[in-house]
Amino acid sequence: MAARMLLAQTIGNSGYLYCIDSLGKVKVHPQPALLETDVSEFAFIQEQLARKIGYIEYDWKNPGETTPRPKALYMTYFAPWDWIVSASTYRDEFNSLVKIADFEKSVLQMRFGKTGYSFVIDGSGRILIHPKLKGVNLFKARDLPDQYLREMHARKSGKIVYPWKNPDETHPRMKLVIFNHIPEYDWVVASSSYLDEFYAPLHTVRNLIIATAVMTFLLVLPISFRIGASITQPLRDLMGHFDRMATGDFSSRMPSGTGDEIGQLATYYNRFADEIERHRNDLEKNMDHRRRVEEALRDSEARYRSVMEAAPDPIVVYDPIGRVTYFNAAFTRVFGWSLGECLGKKMDHFVPDENWKETNRMIAAVLSGETFSSIPTRRYTRDRNLVDVSISGATYHDRHGNLAGSVIILRDITKSQQLQLQVMEIGDRVRQRIGQDLHDDLCPHLIGIQGLGTVMVENLREDGSASLTLAEKMVDLMGAAIGKTRSLARGLCPVHLVSHGLQVALADIARQTQATAGLVCRFEDDETVVVTDNTVATHLYYIAREAVQNAVKHAQATLITIQLLHKGGHVHLRVMDNGSGIGSQADTAGIGLQIMHYRANMIGATFQINSNPETGTIVHVYLKTPPQRPHKPDTSKHDDRS
Repeated sequence: MAARMLLAQTIGNSGYLYCIDSLGKVKVHPQPALLETDVSEFAFIQEQLARKIGYIEYDWKNPGETTPRPKALYMTYFAPWDWIVSASTYRDEFNSLVKIADFEKSVLQMRFGKTGYSFVIDGSGRILIHPKLKGVNLFKARDLPDQYLREMHARKSGKIVYPWKNPDETHPRMKLVIFNHIPEYDWVVASSSYLDEFYAPLHTVRNLIIATAVMTFLLVLPISFRIGASITQPLRDLMGHFDRMATGDFSSRMPSGTGDEIGQLATYYNRFADEIERHRNDLEKNMDHRRRVEEALRDSEARYRSVMEAAPDPIVVYDPIGRVTYFNAAFTRVFGWSLGECLGKKMDHFVPDENWKETNRMIAAVLSGETFSSIPTRRYTRDRNLVDVSISGATYHDRHGNLAGSVIILRDITKSQQLQLQVMEIGDRVRQRIGQDLHDDLCPHLIGIQGLGTVMVENLREDGSASLTLAEKMVDLMGAAIGKTRSLARGLCPVHLVSHGLQVALADIARQTQATAGLVCRFEDDETVVVTDNTVATHLYYIAREAVQNAVKHAQATLITIQLLHKGGHVHLRVMDNGSGIGSQADTAGIGLQIMHYRANMIGATFQINSNPETGTIVHVYLKTPPQRPHKPDTSKHDDRS
């Protein structure tokens, strides 16, 4: 009986209720074939079994579908029967749960002029509310012009004037539409009316003014101008109010004390603004309520997430002096050691030498009773393979309040690191492509314009034109634009890495910094350093440039030194400044420093930062001398002299 009652419930178009037990077996489901089936292999089912109560978002692909779609569920636990009861639906059907009929009538009742009205379309182009076209998809209907509607759909907010022909009309008329976007529902709410209805009172008044002006031109010309201004100014004010409404300001109103057409227009506008503001406030209240509910759910989940999400990850428990008292099966699966081998011992042997700096900080945090979260580092496996991990940890105490040990969670982030590195590579390629386009396309175009401007200056000088000074100023500004474009192109696409080498590129950074920042920036190199791998050179270049920019912008340095040296079988890149330092947490918090760290990882280099408020900051990157690859000739034929 309970199963029938649950299956009778529906959520939107395709949502339903189902139940599983704590072992992952299906107890209630709309598809009878799934009953008593073990579905615990799915990731979201495993999360359900771990949490039993709460909200989950996941992707799901039904049989016969090619790609998964976003889905969400809310679950609760009925302990007497060991049932996890879940309500599930596709997230793109959330909008269907909003009852448009509740406010459709009030939207359609709003009129502007004789035929103006409001309408609502969704993100797919389907008309949700309209006096005549409800349910029609604007992008699929062949007999409706969709060019301006697509523009409105793409811009989301603003105003457009466009020709429109209703199904029962023979010719299109120019129409004004003011629209705004509600991102929570992906709706575009618009109000429109024909321009001839807006301007009909203006045309009448204009004709009256012209007739009056012809008859009284010689006698009352000043009075005529005053009358015209008194009529047109309210119309300009009205259009100004419409412009403010297009930007989202619905609070402005027009004075409507007169009974003429202007007063009627002001009355229509005020009524329209009142209705729009009221409906907007109602929608905002509903959305605020929904956001508060979602925030409450997230807050409830956050209290348990640290424990529940750690279950699939390696967990190590240490005593107060760092000896292993327990680790879970996930630790053995990832790192290879068994609990019997490590019980009562320290795990110093699985920390690489270059990662002891952040490890010592974590140990100090544990000994001081602090917690830390998601600190990236590396650890050895039993086979001496390196694994990228993100470490979180906290201390725990005995019943007397004394420190009893620490719990450390190590999450394998190898795949996420690879994805991040791929994203950085894509970003570098896009940046280089933009820089190349600026250099090869925009620069020649601007140079051509400057040349034409120079010719125009000479012609104006020969004619003795008063516009000569303005033309010369235009040519100077175009020259400045060419210089800025070249600088942008060099920064986005350091083509000189291929054509001249890393040393020339680093020296160029020092020269440009000293010229633009008003400080001393010098480059020191070792002639024995040869980096022919363009990938390695590119990442070293961007690391050096980011470090120099940080020193200029944040450290208030007066001296910056860039070094590229070869020592002990390693290539060393150092950027040193005499600024105010970067703080104790900057090496993990700053996005720029993280990007430099990732770039170093991409080329197998070690990245270190030493900072002191009194002596400044040293950014140090070193890697084994890279293998010499054959130099590929530059076929793009870049020439900075252009």
